[in-house]
Amino acid sequence: MKSTFVVPDGLEPAERVADAPAPGDRMPSHNPMCFGCGPDAPNGLHFDARAGEGMAIAGEMIVEPHFEGGPGMIHGGILSSAFDEIMGMNVMLMGVTAVTAVLNVDFAKPIQLGSRLRFSTEILGTQRRKVYVRAVAHLIDDEGRSGDEVGGAHGLFIVVDPSIHFRESRARSQFASPRFGA
Repeated sequence: MKSTFVVPDGLEPAERVADAPAPGDRMPSHNPMCFGCGPDAPNGLHFDARAGEGMAIAGEMIVEPHFEGGPGMIHGGILSSAFDEIMGMNVMLMGVTAVTAVLNVDFAKPIQLGSRLRFSTEILGTQRRKVYVRAVAHLIDDEGRSGDEVGGAHGLFIVVDPSIHFRESRARSQFASPRFGA
């Protein structure tokens, strides 16, 4: 899959913090009501994301009927949200809070409702407060093996101070999290 996203040369390697989830461990939710990773979000993506080796994570989700866009297919915005979520979770391995600045999604194939998707993602590197990430999604067959690639994404995330960045929006949250300056 070819992307128009440009990753700059000379990136610094990202560093995994000592208390990051161990490879194979489930990635924590930053907010139980988060549409992407929150277990309590009634119509959320309900990702099962696991830490990988180095600066990588992988996640799986089922394409639920309420994710429908075109007849019988996932809505492109849902797939974009899934890429945004899994790449944002990847940045958590660095022990920082970061927000999406750029999200570039390449849609390779239509995805039918009821499909199981596997996402893999890795941090490409950093440049001051910027974190560059890429991800790919594959269909999962009935035996749990990755099949056709259905999309790819690149993202640019900006590291923020949560007590400043979320200061005004915090009062509207359904959940107050110390991680986000509550």
